[in-house]
Amino acid sequence: MIDWRAIDTVLLDMDGTLLDLHFDSHFWLEHLPRRYVELHRLDEASQEQIRARILRERGTLNWYSLAYWSRELGVDIVALKREIQHLIGLRSDALDFLKWLRKAHPRVVLATNADRESLELKLPLTGLEGYLDAIVSSADLGVPKEAQEFWFALQEVEPFDPTRTLFIDDNPDVLESAREYGIRYLLGIKQPDSTRPEKELEEFIALDRFATILPEELPSEVRGNHAGENGERAETGGDGG
Repeated sequence: MIDWRAIDTVLLDMDGTLLDLHFDSHFWLEHLPRRYVELHRLDEASQEQIRARILRERGTLNWYSLAYWSRELGVDIVALKREIQHLIGLRSDALDFLKWLRKAHPRVVLATNADRESLELKLPLTGLEGYLDAIVSSADLGVPKEAQEFWFALQEVEPFDPTRTLFIDDNPDVLESAREYGIRYLLGIKQPDSTRPEKELEEFIALDRFATILPEELPSEVRGNHAGENGERAETGGDGG
């Protein structure tokens, strides 16, 4: 249980934390390689080469940059993302959590590796912006969250006390970077992608639902068990692989 009296700032990741990672997993590993092959009239075997090329950039700004991949692959990444934008959605009780935070005292900041093009696509479709006090993209700061420099740069544009800050992210490398910087309260996500199995984070406590960290006195409809909803999506989810 979080002692919310000790929290002044809540830093939240977007993809895999507030939003279901299924959209991104499916796009980068399935939809993009398939459409790349179609658009460039290549052999089907080329899909695996594209996947490997994408994965080589993991953890860098390039990995998260839609403009970079549009240039590198010679396709319109944003247009291709719009082809499957119906897969963009909030994780189970994320909206309940954001509504509660809005009524509580912390400053709520989206700290994301998603670039501005990704944000322009996802924010209008999800309504996240109405629940946030600020949005900071690693592309704006010139360094990804995996690097220590990100946190120093974030401190310059969005001052926070690390000892009174809660940060939630599905990426263990990012959480480790935040811990190294000194952020005291750190939580991971058990099932970032609703179509894939839960994962255990060795070094961090991982949430299945945000409701588990909210005060006990909250109404039952806010603390209600959404696990079944998540489970249904995992069973009936699309071809995320």
